Amino acid sequence: MVNLKIDGFDVSVPEGTTIMQAAAAAGIDIPRLCYLKGVNEISACKVCVVEIQGQNRVVTSCTTPVQEGLVVYTNSPKARSVRRTNVELILSQHDCLCATCVRSGNCSLQKLSNDLGIYDIPFERDVVDTPWNQDFPLIRDSKKCIKCMRCVQICDKIQDLHIWDVQNTGARTTVDVAGNISIEASNCSLCGQCITHCPVGALKERNDVPKIYEVLADPAKVTLVQVAPAVRTAWAEAFNLPEELATEGRMVAALKRVGFDYVFDTTFGADVTIMEEASELLERLRHHDAHKWPMFTSCCPGWVSYVTKKYPSFVANLSTTKSPQQIFGAIAKSFFAERKGLKPKEICSISIMPCVSKKREAALLSMRSSGAHDVDIVLTTRELIRLLRAEHINPATLPEEPFDNPLGQSTGAGILFGATGGVMEAALRTAYHAVTGQEAPFDAFVSVRGEEGRKVSEFTIGGVTLRTCTVSGLGNAGRLLDDLKAGKVHYDFVEVMACPGGCVGGQPIHDGQERAGMLGKKLYKLDEKRCLRQSHNNPDVITLYDSFFGKPLSEKAEKLLHSDHLKEKNYLV
Repeated sequence: MVNLKIDGFDVSVPEGTTIMQAAAAAGIDIPRLCYLKGVNEISACKVCVVEIQGQNRVVTSCTTPVQEGLVVYTNSPKARSVRRTNVELILSQHDCLCATCVRSGNCSLQKLSNDLGIYDIPFERDVVDTPWNQDFPLIRDSKKCIKCMRCVQICDKIQDLHIWDVQNTGARTTVDVAGNISIEASNCSLCGQCITHCPVGALKERNDVPKIYEVLADPAKVTLVQVAPAVRTAWAEAFNLPEELATEGRMVAALKRVGFDYVFDTTFGADVTIMEEASELLERLRHHDAHKWPMFTSCCPGWVSYVTKKYPSFVANLSTTKSPQQIFGAIAKSFFAERKGLKPKEICSISIMPCVSKKREAALLSMRSSGAHDVDIVLTTRELIRLLRAEHINPATLPEEPFDNPLGQSTGAGILFGATGGVMEAALRTAYHAVTGQEAPFDAFVSVRGEEGRKVSEFTIGGVTLRTCTVSGLGNAGRLLDDLKAGKVHYDFVEVMACPGGCVGGQPIHDGQERAGMLGKKLYKLDEKRCLRQSHNNPDVITLYDSFFGKPLSEKAEKLLHSDHLKEKNYLV
C-alpha cells in the first residue's frame, strides 16, 4: 500500500492508483470534464489539476500515480487558479448559449463554471461552427464541443465503430467524423453512446417534439403513442418522483394530459415479437440445414445496422421478425385501424423509445407494411421529459390511468426486452412451452441475465440442447462475430444489444455514471409483479392471432411482422 496525504487527510491506497482515485477513496471529489474511468484517461481537459507539495508545477490527477509520502492539495490557490484559467480557455471556444441548450441544468461544464464563479471570459472568443445535416437522427453542434475526446474513446474502445476522430492541430484541434466523410456515409449505428457520454450539449438527438405539436393540432389525425419497456424505468427521474409514484399508470396519465388519443404499451408489441421470433427459432431448428447459424435477434436497430454495414456475411443469420416498435406500428395501422374504422393515413403512430437508432429504424423503406410509415414519429426518453415539462405537467399530482385496449395488456416477458438478456429469456419461455406443452419454471433461464459483455448458457428443451449467447455492446458483438467467422465458437441462438447493459442504459444522462444494471433490475421486479409472465399467455395476443393473423409465421404475419434484411433497401436509408 502507498501512504500519502490529500487535503490534510491520511490516505492509503494500492500502488498504481491515481491521485484522482485516491482522493475519491477518501471522499474528496476532484473536478474534471474529460475523465471516464477505463475509457478516457488522457487528461485532455486539464481541469483535474492538483498541487503537490515541493513541486513547482501542478499535475493532472487523472493520470498521475500516487507515490509514498506525497502531500497533495486538490484546491490550493495555485490549483484553483490554473483550473479556472483552463475552464475559461474552454469557454472561449464554447458558444455558452446555455438557455437554448438541451443540457442546460445537466451540463458538467455549466456546473463547473458556476462552481468556479466564472461570470466573464477574459480570452478572445473563437467558436467554430461546422455544418451538419439537421435531419440526421444524431446532431453534432461543433460550437459546443470541448474536445474532451470522450465520443472518440467510447466509440473506439466500447463500440469499436471508430466514427469520430481528431482533426487539425493546436488551437484549431477539433473532433469530427473520421475519414473526412459525412456522418451519413459512415458506419454509425446510432447507438447513442456518444450522446450519453458527452459532458456538454455537443451531441444530441434530433428534436422531434415540434412534430408532436403539429400533429396534435391536426383534427384529422388520430394520435396513438406506444411506450417502450425501458422508458418506464427512468422517465420520472427528472420530476424527482419516488419509486412508488413513478408508475406506469402515472406515465400513461401524463401522456393523456399531453393530448394523445390512445396510449399503448410497446410491451404488447414485444409479446407479439416473441410469438414470431420463438416460432421462427423452432422452425429453423426443424430445418436446421436450410439456415445459417446461429440465429441472431433483430430487435435492436443499432445492432442490425452494425451487422449489415460491418459484417454483411452474417445478415442472413438475423431473425426476420421486426422489433417491438415496428410490430406495434404495423398492428396499429392494420388490426387497430380496422377495429376503429380508420384508414392507416388517418393515424399518426408515435413511439417513445430509449434509443436514437429507433428514429432511423422507423424511416426505413422496409417499415411501411401499412402502405405508409408504420411509425411516424419517434421520441427518446429525454424528449418525452422535455415535452412533459413544456406542457407544465406535474406527474406526481395525476391519478393513475391504464393503457388503452385492445393492445394494452402485456406480460412480464415483454417487459424484459429493455435489459440485456431479456429478449433471449422471453423467447425461451415461449419456445419451451411450444415444444413441451408445459410452462418452464420462472428461474429456468435467468442465467442469460447479467452485465457481462458476453454470456454463454446451455438449455435442454424437449431433449434438444440449445446453446445460447447474450451480448451487449457493439465492440463485444464484433469480437463475437470474429470468433464465429474463425470457427472458435458455436451457438444456436444469440441476442445482441448495441448498448452495454441493454436499452435501459441510454436514457436520462447522468455524467460519469453507468446505470444500465440498476435500471435493468427495475424491469426484473416489474416482471416478477406481472400476473402474466409468458408472451403466449397474453389474452390480447391470443385474440389478435385468432381474429387477425391466424397463427405465428402465417402469410399475413410474414407480410406485416417480418422484414427481409438481405434486401439492401431495408437498411441503407
